[in-house]
Amino acid sequence: MKNVLGALILFFAFSMQVNAQEKITTVDEKIEAKTNLAALKEVVTLEGTLNDDLFRLFEYKYKSLNSNPSSDKKVELAKIIEAKLRATLTNDQMLAIEKKEGLLKKLTH
Repeated sequence: MKNVLGALILFFAFSMQVNAQEKITTVDEKIEAKTNLAALKEVVTLEGTLNDDLFRLFEYKYKSLNSNPSSDKKVELAKIIEAKLRATLTNDQMLAIEKKEGLLKKLTH
């Protein structure tokens, strides 16, 4: 009986230790925002304060993602980011982004 109880205690102790090690990985918002901005600049030219505005938008995106949102919240965030990009950039710029395969998804997700 002592062996069964001891094994059960060890099992639960090991399970708690494994769960404690599963930490949420976060990214550096500024670095990831710069990466997104650089990918965007490869396709379109940004003038004026647009550079800073989009940097803050991408930084907001990564701050929101670092809070470990549910999948529904992630989809909603992607829609918000896309809407803000469409409102900020011209139609020609958005067409250029859409033509480059995977860029819009990278910027919004």
